[in-house]
Amino acid sequence: MKPELSPKGERGGEILYDGKNIDSLTPSESVKIGFVCQSAEHQTVTDKVWHEIAFGMENLKFTQSEMSRRIAEISGYFGIDSLFDKNISELSGGQKQTVALASVLAMNPDVIIFDEPTSQLDPVAAGEFLASLKKINDEQGITIIITEHRLENVIPLANKIAVLGGGKITLCGDTREAVKNIGRRDFLFDSLPGSAKLFNILCGEGECPLTVREGREFLEKSGFSDSLGKADRISIPEKEDKIKDPALEIRDVCFRYSKDEPDVLFNTSLTAAKGEILCVLGANGSGKSTLLYAISGLVRPYAGKIEIFGKNIKKYSGQSLYDNCVALLPQNAQSVFVKSTLREELAEVGAGFDIIPYDLSYAADIHPYDLSGGEMQLAALAKVLASKPRLLLLDEPTKGLDSQAKRTVCEVLKALKNQGITIISVTHDVKFAALCSDRAAMFFRGAVTAVDEPHRFFAENIFYTTSINRIASPFNPYIITLEDAEKCLGGA
Repeated sequence: MKPELSPKGERGGEILYDGKNIDSLTPSESVKIGFVCQSAEHQTVTDKVWHEIAFGMENLKFTQSEMSRRIAEISGYFGIDSLFDKNISELSGGQKQTVALASVLAMNPDVIIFDEPTSQLDPVAAGEFLASLKKINDEQGITIIITEHRLENVIPLANKIAVLGGGKITLCGDTREAVKNIGRRDFLFDSLPGSAKLFNILCGEGECPLTVREGREFLEKSGFSDSLGKADRISIPEKEDKIKDPALEIRDVCFRYSKDEPDVLFNTSLTAAKGEILCVLGANGSGKSTLLYAISGLVRPYAGKIEIFGKNIKKYSGQSLYDNCVALLPQNAQSVFVKSTLREELAEVGAGFDIIPYDLSYAADIHPYDLSGGEMQLAALAKVLASKPRLLLLDEPTKGLDSQAKRTVCEVLKALKNQGITIISVTHDVKFAALCSDRAAMFFRGAVTAVDEPHRFFAENIFYTTSINRIASPFNPYIITLEDAEKCLGGA
């Protein structure tokens, strides 16, 4: 839809903007179609925030006076005055995404296209960013087109949704009507807002609810709220005061990237049991990835202690830390691949396609970069597992994945856990953490502030929780997944 980014190849049909084929648009006309990438860094071209906002206007030959006025307007509109003179490299993920939006909006587009704008944002930052999109749509009349996998907060904002399947639009129309027609067996069902899923499984009548408030009203009016209150139908394990058989123990760890910078990790303590899945959640820039780097030996804390399987990390010499011990799957799965085919990738590390409980043999002769997001994540995991780790570290393993791929990753991780592997996953995906984890932890300003079993953990949160929990919490705070709701409903 953006002329400058159109892929090369054979194309039939046409794409019209304002009745005109986009291939015939002049540069000054094409600028009316704005585009914001999935990763804000990929479209950042300058070093400072105000430079980035001004860059597009400079190319459009705005005068100095026009640019100054527009920058002042945009900065005030998004409340980013305090970021004005900052280096973009210093910003959080949510701030970078907002600056990318501001730089596009400064060129006064009629349409803005977004490619998975919330995939790298924590729940709070994602909510704030989507609120910005709603604001410019309502107040500026700008058309917003979004492709997204994290749909629970996006769908309620949309006037219309279109579903792509097999290269074709399989469903397109008014949001409420379209969502109402997506059944339990549809591949999109898992991606629906919690209120719509409850409406569908309970065969609701009338207008389909999309928001938390509408979902609660539906449950109360339809009489299902009493059934949800049957908390005894959800099995919640007793809280353990101390981990009896730890795979990892972190005590009072401190780390900073340079002497002049503040600590990224500050008196961080965390214990993970052997054979458990522990998910770590927290805001962008809170230090979650750095925690994984410290555990994997990529950075060295200046204080505190890290013990892996009862042995101080400093006593692992050479490559012994990575031989049948620790493995890290980085946030960018592409960085794992160096060969031309998946077969060569696995052969390089002496692994076969049976190394993970998921069949990837059909993709043996495909270049890893040509795999889908879910396939690439699983292929990278297969290569990482070749070192036969007992402690597996994952950095945003569901980033960019659709709901089906997330379910597959979740099933694979549970199978690995059953083999005795300890898994620590940093994630922004609260639904994934609710489905997958044995325990969940909150990370804030370089330290772990809370750790608990998922039902208790999410029941006590306001923002870092699932949409199902926000809907059902007045009736039963321990309902965090659709499966929990179905157990309480007991066939109702």
